Amino acid sequence: MSEEKNKMDDSLKAYTESTEIDDCMGKVKHKIMVLSGKGGVGKSTVAANIAVSLAMNGKQVGLLDTDFHGPSIPTLLNLEGKHPGTDGETIMPIEFSEGLKVMSIGFLLQNKDDAVIWRGPMKMKVIKQLLTDVNWGNLDYLIIDFPPGTGDEPLSVAQLIPGMDGAVIVTTPQNLSLNDVRKCINFCGQLSVPVLGVVENMSGFVCPSCKTVINVFKAGGGKTMADEMGVPFLGSIPIEPQIVEASDSGKPFVYHNGDTDAAKAFRGVVEPLLAMSGKAEPEAETVSSKKEEKKGMHKIAIPIVEGHLSAHFGHCEEFAIFDVDLEVKKIIGQEKAPSPPHEPGLLPRWLGEKGVNIIIAGGMGAHAQDLFAEQGITVSIGAPADDPEKIVISYMNSTLELGGNTCDH
Repeated sequence: MSEEKNKMDDSLKAYTESTEIDDCMGKVKHKIMVLSGKGGVGKSTVAANIAVSLAMNGKQVGLLDTDFHGPSIPTLLNLEGKHPGTDGETIMPIEFSEGLKVMSIGFLLQNKDDAVIWRGPMKMKVIKQLLTDVNWGNLDYLIIDFPPGTGDEPLSVAQLIPGMDGAVIVTTPQNLSLNDVRKCINFCGQLSVPVLGVVENMSGFVCPSCKTVINVFKAGGGKTMADEMGVPFLGSIPIEPQIVEASDSGKPFVYHNGDTDAAKAFRGVVEPLLAMSGKAEPEAETVSSKKEEKKGMHKIAIPIVEGHLSAHFGHCEEFAIFDVDLEVKKIIGQEKAPSPPHEPGLLPRWLGEKGVNIIIAGGMGAHAQDLFAEQGITVSIGAPADDPEKIVISYMNSTLELGGNTCDH
């Protein structure tokens, strides 16, 4: 009789907890997990800036940090030492700003250096409490930040919250990270959690002086992997010193550094999430970027082989990509990017995603020129096999001599 009663008590407890979660999460329109297969990829930084970006777009946002062993969100948002209040029945999340509520296990520790030593069942219990006992209220989005890997925390949340909108998966470009991210994507598939897209973080170092991009951890691996796995690619976020400074000082990067390339990349990541609510609102920075374009800001791509312009764009080893101001005829910055596989239609899309709007080549087939035109990229063909920088300078000064199309297939 006692065993039967215990089973009934367990069933009642499970039903009650499930009802509480449904009631609480029913007030949240969109629930999004931020995952990474590997540590050190900047996942929490991405999660925090996604949450802040959504709030900047007028959305009501909650940010839940479930990384019990290394909670980073309090540091990233300068909330260390804060402790949540209570209304007598529920825990009140910390109000970071208008439109953004935050909860982290870091707020519940007496000392930020205390180690949390919990096994799976304890983690599951605390996660239930964070979902049911925290007074999130009505939210447009709940962004949930997880520790690296596919362990107890993401598994618990995926099982506790039915109808999860999906996961944003963060990687860095090198194979060491990409291999673990593939496992993360398969994890989502097994739990029927849609993959909203992959973000390639630390995609290249932006020199603070000359703005040249150096691909410290390679480049393009996240996009290639996403294509292979059949999931969306949300964008590449470069390494910028301001991100490190903002993270250490607890100042949201996207708010305080809105004009940087990295902040623009974050906005690209957030656009599909805003589209969930049926209203992806243009930000002031979008207007700003249009003004920059009118002022003469462009990206010029040069296909190169052995340091010189390639006779045919599709057979090049890499691309030299220059940020230029055509109005003042000045090179603002430049980078080199390894050419992706030579597949039909891939290069125009790839260069379009990088923001290129001018390509200067030796030769190009008519069909390829049409594909570039569809991406809004202007094509100049018949350029000499010369030094890329010299070609760009000649182009800006209208002294570049173009010959015939060296290849038309």
